Amino acid sequence: MIEFTAPQQQLLTQHGLLLPLMRSVILGNAVNAISLSDDERNEALKDWSQRQGIKNDEELVAFCQQQLLNPDAARYQAELPVRVDRHALEEFSHRAEQRFLQRKAELDQVVYSLIRCRDRGLAQELYLRISEGEATFAELASEHSEGEEKARNGIVGPAPLNKSHPRVTEMLRSGQPKQLFAPIFIEPWWLIVRLEDLKPAVFNDAMKLGMCRDLLQEWVNEQLQQQINALQQAPRAQATP
Repeated sequence: MIEFTAPQQQLLTQHGLLLPLMRSVILGNAVNAISLSDDERNEALKDWSQRQGIKNDEELVAFCQQQLLNPDAARYQAELPVRVDRHALEEFSHRAEQRFLQRKAELDQVVYSLIRCRDRGLAQELYLRISEGEATFAELASEHSEGEEKARNGIVGPAPLNKSHPRVTEMLRSGQPKQLFAPIFIEPWWLIVRLEDLKPAVFNDAMKLGMCRDLLQEWVNEQLQQQINALQQAPRAQATP
């Protein structure tokens, strides 16, 4: 358990730093045992320095002095993302595909065109004009749509497939690119929808890592909740030995 003196806990809580610090310590303790080669450590420091806008050793020294970082602390920050990803893969690879399948509906990305109007007759007229090539979807959306998509010529997305209304999601999932659907009524709107592009999520190496990261954060959250429960149950913060 992470322990604080009563004044430390009060100060951290007052400034909104207690929970972020506890989360960081839990994660750091979990990945400390991950070993990196000298080449990996040097590459991590190089990448971290580039993200900070540091161009050479002199700038690195100046940055560390300004941030009150000693060399070990700087290397810790540089290596932490590498250690986290390595730990996530080692601990959760066996559950990654299952998590991917659970989340696939929100990972699939879709782009579609949309016109919303309250008048059934207008919706049918616009649908026919588009289907017969009398006007483009973008032209009619910018002129007639009553939703926020009006400002984007009717374009919605890229967005998670499951963020649409369930009826729209089912249409898009079963459709083909550039397929125009007849108007449907979803109160209070008549909707005209055309599928532009559907990109199903694929379980590749990058997706596997993303799912492992999710699972690791879930584990950290569980550990953090246990720490919070312990602090809430304690009559007072215990002094650090």
